[in-house]
Amino acid sequence: MKKRVEEEAGAQGATVVTARHVYICKNRFIHKMEDEVKGFQVETCFSSGGCPNSLMDVSELSDRIEEILLKENIRFFLKEKVEGPLKFHHEFRVSISGCPNACSRPQIVDIGIIGASIPGISGDNCSQCGECKRACKEDAVSLNSGLPCIDDSKCISCGQCIRACPEGIIDECRKGFKILIGGKLGRHPRLAVEIPGIFSIEETLEKVRLLIRFYKDKSVEGERFGAVLEKNGVFDLNQGQEILDRLLFI
Repeated sequence: MKKRVEEEAGAQGATVVTARHVYICKNRFIHKMEDEVKGFQVETCFSSGGCPNSLMDVSELSDRIEEILLKENIRFFLKEKVEGPLKFHHEFRVSISGCPNACSRPQIVDIGIIGASIPGISGDNCSQCGECKRACKEDAVSLNSGLPCIDDSKCISCGQCIRACPEGIIDECRKGFKILIGGKLGRHPRLAVEIPGIFSIEETLEKVRLLIRFYKDKSVEGERFGAVLEKNGVFDLNQGQEILDRLLFI
């Protein structure tokens, strides 16, 4: 909404947003919201703007996912499925964050994507300076064995220990993206669940493509992706992983 108000002000040649611009947008959204509905949203964090925590620039991934959504004609699909006029809450939402700080809130959208850097031990000349341990906010690094030890159950793949190590003992053994699915707010909120694995940009794009096609194939009323996944057993503890494996060819 904020972005659209600013666009409205800019279209009228204004350099400052006023209450009048807000009023115009508000009325247009209330009475002609469907005209403004794109069918999908792709949001990103500020990784490309020089964020010090960012593991990678996500602008290319964002652009390519938007191309997939346009090609899949999500707006037309929703128009066919949804009873009544389209509203913003019908839009299929993707959110991308360049690091596990997840500032763009990928945990509460249909598909969330998070940049990840997997640490590994590459040498044996550790000085035991403790910089890696101090850098880790998850308490996932210990120095009990003379070398850094990474607790995978605590590590969130933020890469801070890699950056902190002055000798390069901890290095990056893999970089890629985590994929979360099925998050939503509204009446029945649910946090997205993570698909196991760290994926390259091409792998991520292929997974996104398959997930969107699954959504289009299984959606009955243009409901949220989380509801579609739930109805098709993906969140079932006993069979959910098997369904995902078949769906995504993992």
